[in-house]
Amino acid sequence: MISDGSLLNATAVSLRRVLVGYGISLAIGVPLGILLGRQDWAEQTLGSLVSGFQSLPSICWLPLALLWFGLNDRAILFVIVMGSLVSISVAVRDGVRNLPPTYVRAARTLGTSPLRMYTDVLLPASLPAVLTGAKLGWSYAWRALMSGELLFVSLGLGHLLMMGRELADMSQVLSVMIVIIALGLLTDTVIFGSLERYVRRSRGLGTA
Repeated sequence: MISDGSLLNATAVSLRRVLVGYGISLAIGVPLGILLGRQDWAEQTLGSLVSGFQSLPSICWLPLALLWFGLNDRAILFVIVMGSLVSISVAVRDGVRNLPPTYVRAARTLGTSPLRMYTDVLLPASLPAVLTGAKLGWSYAWRALMSGELLFVSLGLGHLLMMGRELADMSQVLSVMIVIIALGLLTDTVIFGSLERYVRRSRGLGTA
């Protein structure tokens, strides 16, 4: 599996899928979370729906994805987006709700426009919540990806895992699991760890 390059190819395919789906989730989830945290009408109309989706396992989106998109990458991307979008939105919403109201009052006193209120005040102030949501979203994105690849006949780490199970190839199953764990540790340590240290330094909390 390593010598013929199938593990490397499957890893590249899975990474491409999860990065695209995760990027879409961030692009939608962060603004949605800020909107839910700041606007009562948005929370009243969408808040319950978002909270309800949070309890729905990502694998439940698979039948709907198959009906809408067929057996292709778009179906897997849809499952990834729906699996990680809600966790990002909820974390950002809760973070925005817990911001000190003095931030908004001070910005309004200085004549900050509504757009700059979001871009220059709310988003920077809620960075810890955004980072928490991003970490949760990344883990849920991987789970959703594995759910899709385990069931769809398509190249990827999940598909290799399923093939190893069907062939009773324990070495293949363990190899795929090790790759998934290594990618998770690398992402958490290098990417999210660096972002957390930056956020702490920017708030005068040291480098720990």
